[in-house]
Amino acid sequence: MKKHHIKTDLPGPKARELLARDALVVSPSYPREYPFVMSHGKGAEVWDVDGNRFLDFAAGIAVCGTGHSHPAVVQAIKDAAERFLHISSDYWHEGQVRLAERMNEIAPIAGQVMSFFAQSGTESVEAALKLARDVTGRGRFLGFLGGFHGRTMGSLSFTSSKYTQQKGFFPTMPGVTHVPYPNNYRPLFAGADQGQAVLRYIEEELFVRNVPAGEVAAVLIEPIQGEGGYLVPPDGFLAGLRQLCDRHGILLIFDEVQSGIGRTGKMFASEHWGVEPDLITLAKGLGSGLPIGMVVAKRSIMQKWTRGAHGNTFGGNPVCCAAALATLDLVEREYCANAAKVGGYFMKRLHTLANKYPIIGEVRGKGLMIGMELVLDPSSKVPAKKLCEALINRAYHNGLMLLMCGQSTVRFMPPLLIRDTDVDEAIELLSRSLDEVLADQRPPVDRGVAAV
Repeated sequence: MKKHHIKTDLPGPKARELLARDALVVSPSYPREYPFVMSHGKGAEVWDVDGNRFLDFAAGIAVCGTGHSHPAVVQAIKDAAERFLHISSDYWHEGQVRLAERMNEIAPIAGQVMSFFAQSGTESVEAALKLARDVTGRGRFLGFLGGFHGRTMGSLSFTSSKYTQQKGFFPTMPGVTHVPYPNNYRPLFAGADQGQAVLRYIEEELFVRNVPAGEVAAVLIEPIQGEGGYLVPPDGFLAGLRQLCDRHGILLIFDEVQSGIGRTGKMFASEHWGVEPDLITLAKGLGSGLPIGMVVAKRSIMQKWTRGAHGNTFGGNPVCCAAALATLDLVEREYCANAAKVGGYFMKRLHTLANKYPIIGEVRGKGLMIGMELVLDPSSKVPAKKLCEALINRAYHNGLMLLMCGQSTVRFMPPLLIRDTDVDEAIELLSRSLDEVLADQRPPVDRGVAAV
């Protein structure tokens, strides 16, 4: 344990000063977890303004896949910035075309693909929804409970990881029906295979009683659910969903904003099951921290979009495209494989930790997209929400940056370049934090009062 890395009380004096300034001028709507004020970062390490060092296993919400300020990405950004900063999507430039060509080479879709450029995940989802409605002539959609797809009005209509995001904004975009995301650890339907149960529910109940299948433009789903709890679907579910969509002429949209670009040990999470979508939404890890999003779709679908049907001002920004191209080079050459290798080692360490702490109900994930669900006890599986929140905060004070998801799941999404030694340090810090949080929750010993 490198205790000397935390040098001050947290937050430190410089951080407290900046937090006070922030409170006067910045919107309070941001869902901030703990008072970390960043100074700089390198690889998987970050430092706050008071000189405290942290191991970053949040990576800007799975954005900094190549680590903080990777030299190759920084150089690509500098080179692009020296040429020009902006031209708008009314014109063309080499970087945007090259990135679209690259997606055509690597996308897990048979045949040719085309790309639409955006600045974020939510904007990518908005574009995918508009494209689906436009080319199908249909107005309805299916989404999944627990999904997170963004906060703008179209994507917000699908987001259901917690009601906080939708509270106060009704009505959102109409026409979205939610179904359960299959979760064998917390089954909602009868039967051992929740994936097949969900598919039967859609086909035999929803499409029969409530939603005409012929009016559904698309199904939007995260191949591995992110904000909803880092849920890995049962084998066969995504393939069954593909078949269901094909039967009814429905487009299948995979939201890979969080799970894509090497995060799960493959370039795209859907490749773990060999299931091809019609459209993919991307963002987060695509630009190593620069704001870029994309919709990648079958050429037969996207080429139906007519001139002026959709567009934006900043899509395909030259600096962001340069960062994305450098990111893809690094992920393809090294970091995707590293995520699979180190992720396997991390999972083993976490399973060993689960044997020690009964409150760890389940460890799940692929690559370096890993969730550790906490429960009050392993029998009832009641989510331990307050315990999870306390653990996230305690880990921060011990020098480990984490975020939670679902009701009580710690999510691990470090940069894809981490090594086994980083995992060992994280496990040590996590174990210490668990011990401290559990000690805080134990009731005081009643030693009694002597009779007089």
